[in-house]
Amino acid sequence: MINSMNNSLSHFAISPNRKALHSSLPVVALESTVITHGLPRPQNLELARDMEREVRENGAEPATIAILDGQIHVGLTESELERLASEDHVRKISRRDFATAILKKECGGTTVAGTLFAAHQAGIKVFATGGIGGVHSVETLDISTDLQALADTPMIVVCAGAKAILDLPATLEYLETMAVPVVGYGTDEFPAFYSNHSGLPVSVRLDSPQEVVDYSKTHWDLGMQTAVLVCNPLSTEEEIPQEKIAGAIQQARREAEIKGLHGQPLTPFLLARLSELTGGDSLKANLALLKNNARLAARIAQAWSKNQAKSF
Repeated sequence: MINSMNNSLSHFAISPNRKALHSSLPVVALESTVITHGLPRPQNLELARDMEREVRENGAEPATIAILDGQIHVGLTESELERLASEDHVRKISRRDFATAILKKECGGTTVAGTLFAAHQAGIKVFATGGIGGVHSVETLDISTDLQALADTPMIVVCAGAKAILDLPATLEYLETMAVPVVGYGTDEFPAFYSNHSGLPVSVRLDSPQEVVDYSKTHWDLGMQTAVLVCNPLSTEEEIPQEKIAGAIQQARREAEIKGLHGQPLTPFLLARLSELTGGDSLKANLALLKNNARLAARIAQAWSKNQAKSF
């Protein structure tokens, strides 16, 4: 439930989700860098609408999170979604960037880490994204803030694993070090974003939304403060097998190294270049996994809401 006494909420606009949050109804947080930095136009707006539709059709209220004119919005209207998708100069908002965007009255799309922060402040327990950030395969030290956010924010995060452009073994090692449970939803293997098979194990397999809720509640009841990372693989019809995409990933990485890219610009470059190298196949898989995760997150949010209702 939303904490109305939190002073940080003076920077928030929580309509149209305030009623759902106050009533502990199922709500799913959605990130917005996929709209502002992750996808080309007009696919970005189409995807934003599709994800919200998937959440609603599966029994929950979507709360797309972004910054508009220096205010943190938890839930966007249709006109606000359209504006966000069409803005040319927007900031990529991770946790360190909120104060800057607020003071400069900027617009921005929230990353996984940024969305986790805002959603947790607003009292949301379930978040759907595509793939988390992680450890990059480059010589310079480049570790996404997403990993630290997962280590200190108690939310259920539904994803398709980490982005395939990353060093997946190193990313899993970091999550293990920070005691973040990596749940395989219906799988014993860590999904590799576009591909279902990475050859890497998860820490636990769960097979239903209720199992995810029961696990998360037990984890937090023990005093743990990390997120529960729920990794949801694509269907075999929608995935791209690793042997078909590995070469393109390596080429995109090499090109990024030649260009000297690192930090926030790196991931958008790699994803865009990968789409070019695969003739759009990676983009299709990306869109499919985002909608797939929104569906599962809505079902988990429903189960969480029912569990909370039983507690009172």
